[in-house]
Amino acid sequence: MNDQHDHGALGDTEYAEFMELAAEEGFDPEDVEGAIEEAGHGPLPVLAVVGRPNVGKSTLVNRFIGRREAVVEDKPGVTRDRVTYEAEWAGRRFKVVDTGGWEQDVLGIDASVAAQAEFAIEAADAVVFVVDATVGATDTDEAVVKLLRRAGKPVVLAANKVDGPSAEADAAMLWSLGLGEPYPVSALHGRGTGDLLDQVLEALPDAPAQTFGTAGGGPRRIALIGRPNVGKSSLLNKVAGEERVVVNEMAGTTRDPVDELIELGGTTWKFVDTAGIRKKVHLQEGADYYASLRTAAAVEKAEVAVVLIDTSESISVQDQRIITMAVEAGRALVIAYNKWDTLDEERRYYLEREIETEMQQVSWAPRVNVSASTGRHMEKLVPAIETALEGWETRVPTGRLNAFLGELVAAHPHPIRGGKQPRILFGTQAGTKPPRFVLFASGFLEHGYRRFVERRLREEFGFEGTPIHISVRVREKRGKKK
Repeated sequence: MNDQHDHGALGDTEYAEFMELAAEEGFDPEDVEGAIEEAGHGPLPVLAVVGRPNVGKSTLVNRFIGRREAVVEDKPGVTRDRVTYEAEWAGRRFKVVDTGGWEQDVLGIDASVAAQAEFAIEAADAVVFVVDATVGATDTDEAVVKLLRRAGKPVVLAANKVDGPSAEADAAMLWSLGLGEPYPVSALHGRGTGDLLDQVLEALPDAPAQTFGTAGGGPRRIALIGRPNVGKSSLLNKVAGEERVVVNEMAGTTRDPVDELIELGGTTWKFVDTAGIRKKVHLQEGADYYASLRTAAAVEKAEVAVVLIDTSESISVQDQRIITMAVEAGRALVIAYNKWDTLDEERRYYLEREIETEMQQVSWAPRVNVSASTGRHMEKLVPAIETALEGWETRVPTGRLNAFLGELVAAHPHPIRGGKQPRILFGTQAGTKPPRFVLFASGFLEHGYRRFVERRLREEFGFEGTPIHISVRVREKRGKKK
């Protein structure tokens, strides 16, 4: 990546030529630069928001992301699909991991808060620790402080529920936690959140510390994900050739996630562990929420996600949710169908139909049929992972892309809408890992046409095993200069 200038993946000459082309077509150079910069960014830094139940984490997350997306409900234990959101403050973008989604007292409140914080902190580059200023620091808060110290990540302390001057004094008491200055905020009324966010930007690195597989970046990182009990541990044990993943039966044992260095097909890979979801979380919702938090943490750390699916059961909403999580995180993707060898003819037939319909949106991901218990077809995993990583890192030079777009638009023009026919004028690939394109158009391109463009891009340039991001900028009417 050429990070010294913000041209995304464009080299200097290519960038200069592109800006010239954009000017000819009547685009505002600042707009174009902004679009390239936005699409060219690498992975965004991750901020975790942690704290006890009912201190206002989700409300604060809503303030951060500026829209009511992190569902706030009064009933405890609201499970949600999403645990990560994108936010922007003062022109910088970052991801927020919200741990407020599941707060039922299952393992004993301390253990469950600790467990959530542990997962979230692991994935994060910086942490906002939310404490209820009106209550003061509790034992649970102290326990979280210990975790934070151990993790050594930068922490910003938010003293929430400070609605007026009288509560400022309560906030000041939180210096005693030893995490530095408490920032008084009212998540509900938005008071003080700006100062807090300024502080957050100070704490967050410009880009995540992990460099993706660049020189000296060490082994490529794989997250093995899938719903609980789909056989992730046995697959990892098979791959490693020995019983390495401790499957711990005791609930609430915080153990450091094991990253396994494993040699496969003559290459060393780093498997980011996602097994070890605490076994005895009795409430299903809780287990699901932990699973998705843990999955999000693993996906953030990985470059390629291998999703394991149990073929003896129907493909579930949860399977699809996990796949969506990997795609939205912009990671390379391989789908491994487990227990394939145990299926009878009929189940196979129906499974193939299911895959056609349910997995349509990721038909571009390499597929491997494996058996975690017998180790059958394990050797097929490596080529699939390599293919996906290659697609993830592919970049199409701007000249070649525009020749392709020209032919595409000529052969398949956008349907006429309201007497106008929007056209794609030109485009560029501003980033890789995953491939990110910016298309510049004369009018709004509808969803179906964008999907068609993505499909043709894949047919033309491969991009197997990787999500593709396409953003479209529409030319402002001339004379309507802002």
